[in-house]
Amino acid sequence: MTDFAAARRMMVDGQIRTVDVTDLRLQSAMLEVERERFVPPAQRAMAYLDRDIPVTDGARPARRLPKAMVLARMIQAAAIEPTERVLDVGCATGYSAAILARVAAAVTAIEEDTELFAAAQAALAGLDNVKIVNGPLAAGWPAAAPYDVILLDGATEIAPRALLSQLREGGRLVCVLGREPMGKGTVYRMVGGHVTAQPVFDAAAPLLPGFAKPAEFVF
Repeated sequence: MTDFAAARRMMVDGQIRTVDVTDLRLQSAMLEVERERFVPPAQRAMAYLDRDIPVTDGARPARRLPKAMVLARMIQAAAIEPTERVLDVGCATGYSAAILARVAAAVTAIEEDTELFAAAQAALAGLDNVKIVNGPLAAGWPAAAPYDVILLDGATEIAPRALLSQLREGGRLVCVLGREPMGKGTVYRMVGGHVTAQPVFDAAAPLLPGFAKPAEFVF
């Protein structure tokens, strides 16, 4: 039987701290949140491995939880203050939202897959500072905008302009820009009404629905 508490400590010590994730609030959150609760029963033995974890079956578009290391580096790059509001895009089963809830004042988590949405609602029940909403990921959730931070819980091949418009002045959007296996953890900032982008680390993450580069016509 898997000792999940020991596996969680090993994940933080061996995958999180070793990539210079030094934010103690974030380290504590990743020690507290039981990742095995956010993966399907058949995958629970893999919950703390250094890999993306599948969370959908073969009958639906494939979705995976990104590696814990990639998630941690993105959250640290966002530099979230305890008073800030976060939009979590593509929360899947809710693991990222559970982590964000421990470092931010309020989290709006959006998921478009109805089964994942239901799983996230169940897993996050009792967290008063998290609201789960159902809708297209690429559209974000303008009803609660503007946000201090927007996190894409996966990769995008395009600049997420609809989401960037939902940032407040001084706000940050963090994502993995680029398709697997090559991508860059990237921070977009809204400054003076203009958006700047800064690559901050190499990373690979599952491509989120609605964020693929449009197909090019060949004549």
